[in-house]
Amino acid sequence: MDLSEKMVSSETIFEGKIIKVTLDQARLPNGTLAAREVVYHPGGVAVLALDKDNTVYLVKQYRYPIQQLLLELPAGKLDHGAEEDRLLGAQRELSEETGLEAAEWTYLGYSLASPGFCDEALHMYLARGLTRKRQHLDEDEFLDVVTMPFDELVRQVMDGTITDGKTVSTTLKVKVLLGL
Repeated sequence: MDLSEKMVSSETIFEGKIIKVTLDQARLPNGTLAAREVVYHPGGVAVLALDKDNTVYLVKQYRYPIQQLLLELPAGKLDHGAEEDRLLGAQRELSEETGLEAAEWTYLGYSLASPGFCDEALHMYLARGLTRKRQHLDEDEFLDVVTMPFDELVRQVMDGTITDGKTVSTTLKVKVLLGL
């Protein structure tokens, strides 16, 4: 059975600095029409920076949509959407947020945060061979760099202390990949 839905019409209802929202009419597999609200996002990157002592570098920042401080991996949107090289985006975000640079980069794949309404793909990286440079945050970015042993990060992911999706996904991929 063909389960695909075909766009019949699309209307942009919002276009901001980061996202675009459309209201689409889609033809369903049974031939009827349904409204689909779609959020288009340029995509992003997340970096698990792991030093030789298995210490991980995280950022603590306030997340306005949920009105909470979160502990997360360094991450950010791709500034030029799909046209931006994902690795360059990951290197930029790690440097900006933590002041770290890495000699070794491993691509871990990507995850889709909420494909029921949003097309955002989040590309995950493991960064090793770290050297400290200078942190250079965006003008509207306020965060603290936090370090912890990788095992503690895994514990906090598993007990629900850390709930950020990109941090959970990337941490568990690294745990399986490295067998730590």
